Amino acid sequence: MTTFETLNLPTALVEALKNINITAPTPIQARAIPIGLEGKDILASAQTGTGKTLAYALPMITKLLNEPESAALILVPTRELAVQVRASLALLLSKAMPLKMAVLIGGEPMMKQFMQLRARPRIIIGTPGRINDHLARNSVNLKETNFVVIDEADRMLDMGFGVQLDKIVTYLPKVRQTVMFSATLLPAIIKVADKYLKSPTSIKENPEASAAPKIKQEIIHTSAADKFGHLLHELNQRDGSVIVFVKTKRGADHLADKLRQKDQSADAIHGDLRQRQRDRVIHNTRENRNRILVATDIAARGLDIPQIRHVINYDLPHCAEDYIHRIGRTARAGMEGNALCLISPEDNKYWKAIDRLMNPGQQPERQSYSTRPANRPSNGGERSERRSGGGGDRSYSERRPSGDRPGGERRPSGDRPYGDRPSGERSGGERSGGGFQGPRKPFKGRAGDGPQKPEGTWQKKAPGEASSFKGKPAAKKPFKSDAAKPDRSKFKRTGFR
Repeated sequence: MTTFETLNLPTALVEALKNINITAPTPIQARAIPIGLEGKDILASAQTGTGKTLAYALPMITKLLNEPESAALILVPTRELAVQVRASLALLLSKAMPLKMAVLIGGEPMMKQFMQLRARPRIIIGTPGRINDHLARNSVNLKETNFVVIDEADRMLDMGFGVQLDKIVTYLPKVRQTVMFSATLLPAIIKVADKYLKSPTSIKENPEASAAPKIKQEIIHTSAADKFGHLLHELNQRDGSVIVFVKTKRGADHLADKLRQKDQSADAIHGDLRQRQRDRVIHNTRENRNRILVATDIAARGLDIPQIRHVINYDLPHCAEDYIHRIGRTARAGMEGNALCLISPEDNKYWKAIDRLMNPGQQPERQSYSTRPANRPSNGGERSERRSGGGGDRSYSERRPSGDRPGGERRPSGDRPYGDRPSGERSGGERSGGGFQGPRKPFKGRAGDGPQKPEGTWQKKAPGEASSFKGKPAAKKPFKSDAAKPDRSKFKRTGFR
């Protein structure tokens, strides 16, 4: 049996692990730590929540202790993950290992980070954007950084950090040890690894695109209009903390407000919140002050809240790989968890992509998903009927939604159309008799439409005789030549020299 003692870690690190009740390495740690201690580059794929932070942190700390002039850089895609990594390292570092750290992330004052950098930290944890900001200001020096970690590499590429990573690498020494972790090893990740890593050792601890074995996955087919009703029903039926994933920041705020109106303790977290606000939301969730956390995909990486028992995908992710990271917020460290997807007809194409990723080579929706009948209460208190779908015993909502518009805002479908038109039948393009009633009034031209017609009446004469007009003739307008011309002698002529 592999233990931390048999991995040849420093005694101080082994004691620190015992102090936080970590006695045996996880599978990814048992495979990655020996390779990291040898100084080799690593390209690893592992599920979230399997202890990959310690898999690279323990070799990194060992190297820093053995080489006093060395430094380390840990690149992560999100602020939450940076804070989580710092907290994990802080548990390890004791008085026997006085390694200073700095966290460089967006949403925090630059002056606070300048003060951290003045203390000459040996470990820098940051997001690519803020690291580049400091490099542009010459406030950070990476010349002595010989241990580099690129964590959640697939997420970095999804967020468009590829160019930012290329810039950072130009500031790093050519002789260095680089470790890259990714949930999946897609061709794009392999291409990036070829640029940054030198002859890396590849580690695949689990099959690609696989969920943790203790996550129970369920799906409910419904309409977009009935999603909120299903969500309320599921929240009332489940115990424990819940993360509800949506696709937009505005949608997160809106859904959290609707849940609070239904007496649910909910809060939202997304990229528009300042770091202090995000920290407060996460702290309140960890302290069980908020049972429900409504989040965008920015929170799918880096959130480590142990008591999360349920993940509900209110909106399916447009990127299939994000599904793995969403449901990875539960069943962490060997615990059990539940994942539920609310699938509307508009979500079918995204669900098919997820199912192909999770079950390659199999028929859609076959393997590990428990399909729930869509007979939960809807927004209006009704119950949506179910019918047999095309996939065996799966059931779908009878009513098909027309977008995300709630039912109360839809145009009525009665016999009377909108507007002032009557509901009678028309024939041959003629106007119906129910329109304008009574004799028509003569049209009077508006001012500015042209010369006004004279007031009076025309008398019709017998054939061959000219008609005569009785009334006042219209006033004759003067020609332009008759109009008074301004006296230009009063104007002073000026010019430019």
